[in-house]
Amino acid sequence: MLSRRRAWLVAIAATLTMTVSYFDRQTLSVLSIAVMDALHLSKQQYGWLGSAFSAACRSGTPLAGWWIDRVGSRRGLLVSVFVWSAVAALHAAALGFVTLFMLRLALGIAEGPSFPGAARTVQRILPPGDRERGFGVLFTGSSIGALLAPLFATWVYREAGWRTAFVASTAAAGVLWIPLWYFVTRARRVRDQLDIAPAAPEGPPPRPRLDQLVRHPIILRALAAIFCAAPVFAFPTFWGASFLNVNFGIPQGGVGHFLWLPPLVFDVSAITFGHLAARQHRAEGVPARGLVGAGVALCACLALLPLATTAWQATIGMSLAMAGSAAVYTLVTADLLARMPAHITSFASGILAGAQSMALIIVNPLAGLLVDRLGSYDVPSIALGLWAIPGGIVWLATRPAVRYMPPARIHSGG
Repeated sequence: MLSRRRAWLVAIAATLTMTVSYFDRQTLSVLSIAVMDALHLSKQQYGWLGSAFSAACRSGTPLAGWWIDRVGSRRGLLVSVFVWSAVAALHAAALGFVTLFMLRLALGIAEGPSFPGAARTVQRILPPGDRERGFGVLFTGSSIGALLAPLFATWVYREAGWRTAFVASTAAAGVLWIPLWYFVTRARRVRDQLDIAPAAPEGPPPRPRLDQLVRHPIILRALAAIFCAAPVFAFPTFWGASFLNVNFGIPQGGVGHFLWLPPLVFDVSAITFGHLAARQHRAEGVPARGLVGAGVALCACLALLPLATTAWQATIGMSLAMAGSAAVYTLVTADLLARMPAHITSFASGILAGAQSMALIIVNPLAGLLVDRLGSYDVPSIALGLWAIPGGIVWLATRPAVRYMPPARIHSGG
């Protein structure tokens, strides 16, 4: 067995995989004002770029989860980070909408293993009593990337332009992470725990098909919550720079002064809600309904953005909504993976990430179209804030089975 300290070191390194992933994908969002101006893109075209990335993730992430379950998260994440860092750097060569659209598709496919591999690592490396805290820490990885990207990318943009900012941002993130991951996972005990599935006495358990897993009640319950919380998380991270520019006149070089706060609040919320859930010592299979309900209520704060009269008030509103999405992501993911067998945790995680992507495929072009026509983000922010409520209600009202069983052997549970 690994020591608790060593296990947490590996879990934190896996968390930083999410940091690299979001640092790379967020660079476009941070530089969106300059990119749309230089390449003559409309808000709706920019929304389609978000859908391209999300569509690629949606189709690729479940398959990436299946691949990670086969090759192990240690090797799978190492290869994936190298590939997607190269693809992200190629964004600097974009000549127009079509080129950028294809690059977003490629990046979405390349980043598919990031969340399944990181989630599998947390589930496999940490002792059961630490896993809810571990997932709280895991989700800080994405927001750390979303926090650092505005600060770093806008600084490089001011010094050398948006094309250089793409290369510098993506190269820096990947170059720092790859040797760190190799170092913390080099021990044989770590490699065995991450790459070798636990043996079952009756032999290797069968892997369900994608359609079987997606239809399972445990998965459907989690999908409802993630599908509705995803656009709340995406609004500050994907639309934040353009929102501040359109509604408050903040220029490209100034958005970094505001956009660091929502990801920071996301981090604090993810860790706090994960810690509170771990302290409850609930019976096996009993979900943290009260904490998830609080998270859904915070998500709905996005609907209050039209009341903001200053950029800082709007940033605080986005931060509260991000806190809610952190709570929902952390607790729903921990609850789902606690019910899944170890040999399909990455597969299940990939399906959750696919649900997030599916929501954004639908939402981003519609949000861009509304902004082009109405000239502000008021209607999209209200709609996305209210969007979170139905999925939260479904998750809270559903009583799932304690453990996943193959479709032919499902039993009722509570």
